[in-house]
Amino acid sequence: MCGIVGAWGPMENRQDVLAISRKALRHRGPDSEGFWEDAEAGVGLAHVRLAIVDLSEAGHQPMVSACGRYVVALNGEVYNHLDLRELLQVQGHAPDWRGHSDTETLLAVISAWGLEAALQSLVGMYAFALWDREAGTLSLARDRMGEKPLYWGHVGNALAFASELKALRSMPGFDAGLDRDALTLMMRHNYIPAPYSVYAGIRKLMPGHFVTISAADLKQRALPSTVAYWSAWQTAHKNFEQPLAFTRDAEAIDALEQVLMTAVRAQMMADVPLGAFLSGGVDSSLVVALMQNLSANAVNTYAIGFEEAAWDEAGYAREVAAHLGTRHTELYVSAQDALDVVPDLPDIYDEPFADSSQIPTILLMKMASEHVTVALSGDGGDELFGGYARYQRALRWWEKRGRVPSLMRGPLGAVVQGLGRVMPFGGVGQSGKFNRLMQATGSGPFYRQFVSYWEDPAALVLGGRLQETVFDQPCALPMAEHMMLLDTLTYLPDDILVKVDRAAMAASLETRIPLLDHRVYAFARRLAPHYKIRDGQGKWLMRQLLYRHVPQALIDRPKKGFGVPLGQWLRGPLKEWASALLDSASLTRHGVFNPDLVQAKWQGHLAGRHDWSAHLWGVLMTQAWLDARQGTTEAP
Repeated sequence: MCGIVGAWGPMENRQDVLAISRKALRHRGPDSEGFWEDAEAGVGLAHVRLAIVDLSEAGHQPMVSACGRYVVALNGEVYNHLDLRELLQVQGHAPDWRGHSDTETLLAVISAWGLEAALQSLVGMYAFALWDREAGTLSLARDRMGEKPLYWGHVGNALAFASELKALRSMPGFDAGLDRDALTLMMRHNYIPAPYSVYAGIRKLMPGHFVTISAADLKQRALPSTVAYWSAWQTAHKNFEQPLAFTRDAEAIDALEQVLMTAVRAQMMADVPLGAFLSGGVDSSLVVALMQNLSANAVNTYAIGFEEAAWDEAGYAREVAAHLGTRHTELYVSAQDALDVVPDLPDIYDEPFADSSQIPTILLMKMASEHVTVALSGDGGDELFGGYARYQRALRWWEKRGRVPSLMRGPLGAVVQGLGRVMPFGGVGQSGKFNRLMQATGSGPFYRQFVSYWEDPAALVLGGRLQETVFDQPCALPMAEHMMLLDTLTYLPDDILVKVDRAAMAASLETRIPLLDHRVYAFARRLAPHYKIRDGQGKWLMRQLLYRHVPQALIDRPKKGFGVPLGQWLRGPLKEWASALLDSASLTRHGVFNPDLVQAKWQGHLAGRHDWSAHLWGVLMTQAWLDARQGTTEAP
């Protein structure tokens, strides 16, 4: 795991500028730093390294290929790089290896097969920049599922890129103009979805995409179209039409175990201490169980507990760890420990981001980093195997909606909203949302109501407009499969993976996610629906596999989730801090939000009429970020 930054094009004192940018990423790679420049071509690459594989100088970056044509700065890991080396050897394309780093392997496969074919051969998590000295082009690429970040855009007349926005902000000529459309989407989802960023001139490279910039593009200040070398959307549709056929459930369990074992084994590759997060839930327990099965020694596991019993799951993790025989470490934190993290959030997440579970995630990463350099996570199981409770809630109301004649849905929704009363509509409830569900033109817009916050984000963000997203794209998949696909394309890379990456990197810790191996994704997409959701229970097949390793009694219990009592805190210890940020004067000074709409929610929350904490957290994180950019943030 590392950090990369670079620029191509007119830029005075390029080496000094990139040295400052590289320093801003030091937390991502505290072990070493590097710089490479082709002054004649006007390109510079900088790198900070968290050494994981091949700790020697042979793994130093930026790295030049053996043939001398390519230079790369890589953030991430290529898990199958030893297999690729063997294949290159068989084909007669292997260079004289200088070391055993995956970066050297990446350059060798690009030299042998070309960029796109090389990308399709990789198994891993990565974002990298590749300078082709012969063609005079710069290519940027990002892994299939979006585990590693990459921002890119113009800074002055140069094309610049970086792992985090803070490395770009320090460059002369950076345009700090806000993308109000991106902030409007932020108020809908509590994260800014790719390809948007908070800045109008900077974009995120989409997962599974690469882009090649030519000298002509640079001269014209054009951002060329990106190319998909892999598509979660296409894989989902193709694989649904080719379901796996099992004669017995045991065969399906065996097949899942095989594909997960392959992923976990590959991701245990490291030349540094390695461990895993363990919450005691299905996903993390299964990953740890397989790790322990593959390890001759006790696996290091880490859990965080809360003094408030309603939020504490550490005891469950302890029981699973004892059964599996791991070397378990847990940290109990108080409300104050969590609150102390809040002032650091704008810097850690670098643009507005409002998943409040970011707070315990940061504490967990800090704890684990004191013991290991790499930790495996169980993220991804809900999106791939139907684990979220909202899937079943949405399915129930999708079926009820289907029983209403299409011509009656609009009038019925309008009547209910006009009455202004609460309807017994499951977890949705409010009449306005009932109306939007009735008015939704397809399964994507319908599901979006279950994962949205502010009712009218365009009215909240001054000058903002709601842009179309993948939710608006027609889909032929059944409703359950469509919801899982939408979360895989949006919530997973833009919320969950952002939360984990930034929190881990702030602690100089590498995290790996075996469930997001693209072969696991392809397998999940070929499973018949009843292997995901059965008898009202999500992740059915994962559970059956886990029961082979952990007693069912240790697993089957209500899920608390990895959160904090945010609603209570905003009425208590965070009230003064929040009040300052949500004050009409502060809102007016920044000029992003409609003060009347924010104040209405805030006063309603304080009065206890409704828990608006999730809505307000998005505004608070944006206001805190804006304050931090102006140097006015105060601790709660």
